[in-house]
Amino acid sequence: MKQKVFAVIPAHNEENHIYDTISRTKKYVNKVIVVDDGSKDKTGEMAKKAKAIVLRHLVNLGKGASLKTGCDYAIKNKADIIIAIDADAQHDPKEIPNFLENIKKYDVVLSHRKRNKNMPLVLRFGNMVINKTTRFLYGIKIKDSQCGYRTFTSKAYKRLRWKASDYSMESEMIARIGKYKLSYTEIPIKTIYSDKYKGTTIFDGIKIVFNLLMWKLNNI
Repeated sequence: MKQKVFAVIPAHNEENHIYDTISRTKKYVNKVIVVDDGSKDKTGEMAKKAKAIVLRHLVNLGKGASLKTGCDYAIKNKADIIIAIDADAQHDPKEIPNFLENIKKYDVVLSHRKRNKNMPLVLRFGNMVINKTTRFLYGIKIKDSQCGYRTFTSKAYKRLRWKASDYSMESEMIARIGKYKLSYTEIPIKTIYSDKYKGTTIFDGIKIVFNLLMWKLNNI
């Protein structure tokens, strides 16, 4: 029996990108779920126009909360494989077949952005610190802990299901991979920055490192 593949797209004020992201993603999956995280623009309307399943938070709860809402919905609707992809056109849906090929062998497929001049220096440095902290605390050696483009099986999601509501969820997921000894691999993807100031900030990075320490101490 062919496996059901659901793409989950958390979105906050992404009316300029969401329609195209959905349209391109639909070519490779069975269902596209968009979680409109309290947007003030036409994100939800554009997602419906693109024929996605649209779930809505009345207020902005954060990326982690949005992705969890979408993944929970996918599991309830019998998804076998879940693909997490950002709404802001920084992830190319053409990469999805590579994720699907690799998920045949692993519980989780992570990705790393190829290094180039488009990646802001502050993001490269922050990512390096978080990567080294993750390896030291959890024994997981990866190149890009903050890349949100990833795929996992429905069975793995039951272990991965995070508590963080913000960008920390990406690191919490990796911490849970280490804790539950899930099998994983990391594949390269293109580096696209439509808005270099969007995403994790220096303060987010400090919070993530702190959370990694707390999760380890509290044995999440």
